[in-house]
Amino acid sequence: MKLLKILLEQEKILVPRRSKEERAKNYQITINKEIQQYIKDGSKGNLDLSDTTITSLPDNLKSVGGYLNLQGTSIKSLPDNLKYVRGELSLGNTRITSLPDNLEYVGGDLYLDNTPIRSLPDNLFIEGDLSLTRTSIKSLPNNLEVEGDLYLDYTSITSLSDNLKVGGDIYVHKSPLAEKYTDEEIKNLADIGGKIVR
Repeated sequence: MKLLKILLEQEKILVPRRSKEERAKNYQITINKEIQQYIKDGSKGNLDLSDTTITSLPDNLKSVGGYLNLQGTSIKSLPDNLKYVRGELSLGNTRITSLPDNLEYVGGDLYLDNTPIRSLPDNLFIEGDLSLTRTSIKSLPNNLEVEGDLYLDYTSITSLSDNLKVGGDIYVHKSPLAEKYTDEEIKNLADIGGKIVR
């Protein structure tokens, strides 16, 4: 046992450890290879990159067959060519400031909580919930359709956009909407299937 310990210590001395920067660079290369393989395989299934060191996605990522999870990353934007995410799109606690203008469809929930996002593309359809809690967004895009709930609490949004459709509830706690309008007035501003939650 003692001999094994000595041999292991000698091996540590003989094989220098890679630097932190080198390990991070190799990790980034591995992640990029996995993404390219995902695209090559037809972008089927989920793409979970949460809590990784990723800062961008390749331009040839045009769709995601399942969910796309980027929570806790340093990503600031998505590729301009990305049109569809068939499942949930999780961007909470990232540095994202906008979504691509071509993004048309999110097949699950869209989480943007605690991000500096300032705008959403027009004509966006979200099959699940849209959560904008504690974001920098000040207005909603035209023709936004959310089949689930819309979370606008702790935002600076002062009005609702043209042709807004929400299948579920709208959460307006600690927002100018809650201070400026009654529940009935908010319901008259948009096509809302659920209730107003303050």
